[in-house]
Amino acid sequence: MSKQSGRGRVAGLPEWDRCAVMGVVNVTPDSFSDGGRFFDTTAAVKHGLELVAQGADLVDVGGESTRPGATRVDEAEELKRVVPVVRGLASEGVTVSVDTMRASVAERALAAGAALVNDVSGGLADPAMIPVVAGTGAPFVVMHWRGFLEGGNVKGVYDDVVTEVVDELHARVEAVLAGGVAPDRIVVDPGLGFSKDAEHDLVLLAHLDRLLALGHPLLVAASRKRFLGRVLAGPEGAPPPARERDAATAAVSALAAHAGAWAVRVHEVRATADAVRVARAVEEARAAENAPGVTTTRGVHDAHPAPGTNATRGAHDARPAPGATTASGARSSDYTPGAHAPSPAHPTDHTPGSEGAR
Repeated sequence: MSKQSGRGRVAGLPEWDRCAVMGVVNVTPDSFSDGGRFFDTTAAVKHGLELVAQGADLVDVGGESTRPGATRVDEAEELKRVVPVVRGLASEGVTVSVDTMRASVAERALAAGAALVNDVSGGLADPAMIPVVAGTGAPFVVMHWRGFLEGGNVKGVYDDVVTEVVDELHARVEAVLAGGVAPDRIVVDPGLGFSKDAEHDLVLLAHLDRLLALGHPLLVAASRKRFLGRVLAGPEGAPPPARERDAATAAVSALAAHAGAWAVRVHEVRATADAVRVARAVEEARAAENAPGVTTTRGVHDAHPAPGTNATRGAHDARPAPGATTASGARSSDYTPGAHAPSPAHPTDHTPGSEGAR
């Protein structure tokens, strides 16, 4: 995986020096999160531009709901919904992703200006998808998928959800590579909420490092999903509506960015755009602290000793080890609180010369 700030770069897409933000535009009447608010082409394009203004780096346009129990739309209807919106956003210079499981929709959307294909089935729903993506050279999101969710959360049984998702994604990536998609154009997605319970989603988020070990940039799509509702509700409460889960979504975005995700896919952009920028600022601070030859500010507080400490204590003096002799000649076993209390900035096993080491 080509490294870019530790999270990888996707060939054919712009480079970002932080976790990217993918805004969602659902051109559907039955989305679980926004209930058809942007079903009209004009409204959908306007909403996509608003997401960019709020901080989205790319916009994901979809014309078919993938919520549990949703009925599939036919090909003609999906094309009617998606292609004009993709064309409208691309004409405004927006980096557009098309969210589809149909090769024909992907092909038409790419021709209309889309730059990325985001297929929740990873090419399993339509055998023609991988040849189309390989033929166009488009980047491709490969999501963990166990089948259509008509009738509920199907095949959501795991002995070890992290190992099984990683293994199944690896197998799918190998199939996509064998189909001709270039390795530097593949993104992986753990498929949070797809054939997974809340506990599965949370465990996967706790082990994003295992997904990153697949060697491809990682997309995390947690926005407004059921597991966040369960977390916010507590053990006995009712989950809040999807649109009241945006703060929780931003929290996941910050965690995913900190873990090294390439992008997060969200409905409400502004809070997540702030979250990933803060995560990047922390990364930069850590990198600066660990840079060769850089001395950190540890020990600054030694100039202001805590009440009861010896104000004449040297900046790098440490509490004596057990059995050692202090400057006064006393054994460390004679230590009394307040006489030479260690600064909180220095652990008791401090050794000279370790300033700046992590």
